[in-house]
Amino acid sequence: MDPVSCESIDCRRLLCPMPVIRVQDRVAEMQAGDELEAVCSDPGVLSDIPAWCRINGHEVIETRSEDDLYFVRLRVGEN
Repeated sequence: MDPVSCESIDCRRLLCPMPVIRVQDRVAEMQAGDELEAVCSDPGVLSDIPAWCRINGHEVIETRSEDDLYFVRLRVGEN
């Protein structure tokens, strides 16, 4: 079995809907079980990316904020 990939994507300085689109594009290149963390400056991602994950069968592992940055970590689903 291949090891799980853990990647990060920089979505700073992007406003809705661009962070979700960037996450969607990266997830399309990943395998089920891989993890992706989006680093964003738009606080809307704390609700937008989890909503996209629910619709598309991915699991949100963590959301957090530090200073003016927002982080969403997800696990790619089987879709």
